[in-house]
Order: sequence, then C-alpha cells, then structure tokens
Amino acid sequence: MFSTRSRRTLAVVFAATALPLALTACGMDDSSGDKGSAPSAAKEDPAQDDAGKTSQASGPFGPGCASVPKDGAGSFDGMAKDPVATAASNNPALSTLVTAVKEAGLVDTLNNAENITVFAPTNDAFAKIPKADLDKVLADKATLTKILTYHVVGEKLSPEQLEKGSYDTLQKSKLTTAGSGESYKVNDSANVVCGDVSTANATVHIIDTVLMPR
Repeated sequence: MFSTRSRRTLAVVFAATALPLALTACGMDDSSGDKGSAPSAAKEDPAQDDAGKTSQASGPFGPGCASVPKDGAGSFDGMAKDPVATAASNNPALSTLVTAVKEAGLVDTLNNAENITVFAPTNDAFAKIPKADLDKVLADKATLTKILTYHVVGEKLSPEQLEKGSYDTLQKSKLTTAGSGESYKVNDSANVVCGDVSTANATVHIIDTVLMPR
C-alpha cells in the first residue's frame, strides 16, 4: 500500500513525533519523582505527631508555674530531687501548706510515701479562708490531718488522668478531676494553676483553692 520510500518517511515522522512524547513521559516520571517526595513530606507528619506528643508529655504547665524559682532547691529541677514535703518547703508559694503539714505531723508520712499525687494549695488558696477559721483549723490536729490527707491520692496522676476521674484519697473519701489541655479542675472548685510538678516520690498539682473532704 505504501512504497518503501514512503514507509521510511513515515517511520522518520513517527520517530520525530514519538520523541517529544517520550520526553514528556520522562517529565511525568520526574514530576512523579517530585510527587514521590510527598512521602518524605508525609514523613514529617510523624515528626509533627512527635512534637504533638512532646507538647502533651509530662512536664509542668499552667500560669502558676511562672512564680516557681528558675534555679535552686525551689526550682522544678531542685524539687525533683527532694521528697514532696521537703520539695514544697523550698517553694515560697507553698509556705502556708508546709506550715499546716508540720502542724499535722505529716512531714515524714508524705516524704516516705511512694508514688503519690499531692494537690497542693497555694498561700493564696489558704488566704481565701477567713483567718479566724484557718487559725482554728491549724490548732485542731485531727481536723487539719483530715483536710490535708484529702489532698493526697495514692498514685501518680498524669494530666491525661486529670481529664475525667474519681480517685480515692488518703483521707478515705474521693475527689474528682475534669478538664483538658492545660485547664483542669478538682471537685469543680479548685483550678490547677501549675500541674505535673515532679518530686522524688510524688507528682504535685498546685491548686488555687483548699479542698474540703466530702
């Protein structure tokens, strides 16, 4: 149907036409190679996940943490080396709590306990109680012990466990926690102002209101 010469001409034309198509195909491979870099971008997602995990990992959080000394025995690093009652005594914001613990004779009890959580009221939390009432409580060892042991849970509670929980206290009744992120409440009344503080034997969540046994 075609002469030999015509066939040769057609072959040349076909080859010339095929070459750009082949180059385009290579270009597509290259672009798919670029798209192939998407998995490396996707690989960044786990890193982002890791970063997300880091942001939720253990470590002090909350506005009240700003008042903690940057160094020394009362700093986060310093508190992590001491048992909880000793660590609290080095934090100026917890001086009233420390006085109450000493009055109740609970220093050794708290320092020798293992893997506990202490919800530690700040000085401002105690200041919410009328002075006459506070003085009366501090002078009544039985009542003071009841109140202070209500602030202690017999396990270390992470922020995740604070999201929604009910926990037995050393005082033998329960307290409840709720919240998320960096915002948590205890018994719907006390706010965690500096959470997840580590001591040698306890996790401390510093709160802005004294808890009363239910």
